[in-house]
Amino acid sequence: MVKLQAMTTLGFSPCPNDTFIFYALANKKIDMGGFDFDLHIEDVETLNKLAMKRELDITKISCHAFYYLQDDYQFLRAGAALGRGCGPLLVAKKRYKIKDLSDKKIAVPGELTTAFLLLKLFFSTFNLHPSSFVVMPFNEIMQAVRDGRADAGLIIHESRFTYPEYGLSEIADLGEWWEKHAGLPIPLGGIIAKKGLGTKKISAIEALIRMSVKYSMTHREEVMPFIKKHSQELSESVIIKHIDLYVNDYTLEIGDDGLAALNELLRQAARIKN
Repeated sequence: MVKLQAMTTLGFSPCPNDTFIFYALANKKIDMGGFDFDLHIEDVETLNKLAMKRELDITKISCHAFYYLQDDYQFLRAGAALGRGCGPLLVAKKRYKIKDLSDKKIAVPGELTTAFLLLKLFFSTFNLHPSSFVVMPFNEIMQAVRDGRADAGLIIHESRFTYPEYGLSEIADLGEWWEKHAGLPIPLGGIIAKKGLGTKKISAIEALIRMSVKYSMTHREEVMPFIKKHSQELSESVIIKHIDLYVNDYTLEIGDDGLAALNELLRQAARIKN
C-alpha cells in the first residue's frame, strides 16, 4: 500500500453499521500500510456538512449529499450502505393519509440526508410539496412526534426497529417505494475520498476499508464493545439487527446494480432541483 506523508482525516458515524465497518481500521487491527487517520466520529448530517466544506479527506456521507460533491470526491466501491428493505420510514401518532401531510409539520434528520431526498421524491409523485419541515438529530425525531412537537417524522437507522415503542405507526416505507419505483436497491450512504488524494492512494484506502469490514465479520464478539460505546443507549439485539440490515454484500463491493442505484438517485435529485 501507499504511504501518506500526512495524517488523513476520516469521518464516520457512531451508528452500529459504521463502527462495525471501521472498527479494525480505527483500532489498527489490520495492516495499515503506512496510513494514519485522524478520526472524526459524528452523526451523518454533520459529516455531510463537513464534506460540503471539503474539510474531510475521506468520509461517510449520505448519497444525497454526494450530488453536490461529485466534482471533488470519488464514491468508493467499499463501505457503502445500500440494500433492500432498509429504507427510511415516515411515521406518526395518527394514521394520516399521504394527502393529509401537505400542511403538517414533519421532522426530518437533515436536509442533506438521502431520507429527505427520498421523501421529496415520494411527495412529488402525489404532486404534494409540503414546506413545514423541522430538522433535528435523527435520534430525537420519534420523541418529538410522540410529544406533539411534530405531526410526523422521517426516521432512519435503528429507529425502524424501535418506533412502535413510542406509540407511532408507519405511514409510508420510502425504501419499499423506491424499490418499486426504480427497480433498484436503496442507495442510502457511502464512503467518499477526495480526488486530490490520487488514484493509488484512493485504491489503497478502499482496500483498507474492505479489509476492515472482513475483520469485523470474523471477529463479531470483539467488535461489540466498540460499537456499544458509540451507540450508547441501544440494546445488543437492536445493534445486531442494525448491522445485519445495513452491512451486506454491497458493503464489500457496491457492484454494478449498486452503482446503477446511486446514479439513478443522482438523476432523480437533478430532476427535482433543476
